[in-house]
Amino acid sequence: MKGRLVVLGEYRGREAAALVVDGRLEDLLIAPAEDAPPAPGAILRGTLDRLVKGQGGVFVKLPEGQKGFLRETRGLTPGQPVLVQVSGHAEAGKALPVSTRLLFKSRLAIVTPDAPGLNISRRIKDEETRSRLGVLAEGAMHGCDFGLILRSAAAAEEDAAILGDIAAMRELAEAVAADLAGKPELLVDAPLPHEEAWRDWTDPAPDEVDEDEGAFERHGVDALVDALLPPEVKLHGGWTMVVEPTRALVAVDVNTGADTSPAAGLKASIAAARDLPRQLRLRGLGGQIVVDFAPMPKRDRAAVEQQLRAAFKGEAAETSLAGWTPLGMYEIQRKRDRLPLSEVLTGAAT
Repeated sequence: MKGRLVVLGEYRGREAAALVVDGRLEDLLIAPAEDAPPAPGAILRGTLDRLVKGQGGVFVKLPEGQKGFLRETRGLTPGQPVLVQVSGHAEAGKALPVSTRLLFKSRLAIVTPDAPGLNISRRIKDEETRSRLGVLAEGAMHGCDFGLILRSAAAAEEDAAILGDIAAMRELAEAVAADLAGKPELLVDAPLPHEEAWRDWTDPAPDEVDEDEGAFERHGVDALVDALLPPEVKLHGGWTMVVEPTRALVAVDVNTGADTSPAAGLKASIAAARDLPRQLRLRGLGGQIVVDFAPMPKRDRAAVEQQLRAAFKGEAAETSLAGWTPLGMYEIQRKRDRLPLSEVLTGAAT
């Protein structure tokens, strides 16, 4: 199918959402197991534990005996209650990364208790629209010290819908901010896949949304997800890329196969660079990533890196392209904003 398709359904008995563009799977959300740790976006009340000077942070006692790790320590003392938001997934055996900088996100607005000021998405260019939204934002946040960001989707919405969205997020933020006293508790859960898809995938507007029973099978999404489970990725041009997560890092190996022509290494490497962000996103992989591109002259590395930077531009997950190692590998650091797909499907908890 041509166009932008959002599919809301189930995969292997779990609530799931898929974004398919021109027949290619671009994003995937699958609900974690019920006993999984809180997902990024969840807001919890915790209690500060001991400072760890060597690691530059403090542990936080979370509900059900879980531990968080907070890097913002200024003005904090052990035993103090604190509101935190899960900011990523933990590596195996480590505490959940959390932050005191809370974000209350809806489809149209983000309320920011720790960042005052009214802001409008830079993607909205029309000055008349920006002016209209600014007036709405100022009125909706009158008497509140919290900050507000109006997202780009607000540009196409009626005033009443925008005001309702802001009011809901402001009310939730004010209620949570006032709920500091008490034992560790989950206050706001992370959104499930269908809610997150409606929140984040509707700008630009999809050409079709299918949320009827059997939607994943009907649109072939089941097969597209199944194709992510083996490590080998078939690239345009007949080359391959193997993506294998290990305990320490994600190893990526690019191969030209039977093509031994002088240009094959560069062409295969460029194909891999263009598809790598999508593969990492769909497979839920982050942390340290080491790419062994196909053999090519050093003079061609600049062209490959240019393709990498273009491909990663606009990715939601924070990504640092560290560059080439002395042995000719390319290093990338990517935020762990999702659980690995393999762990989600097996129900393993980090």
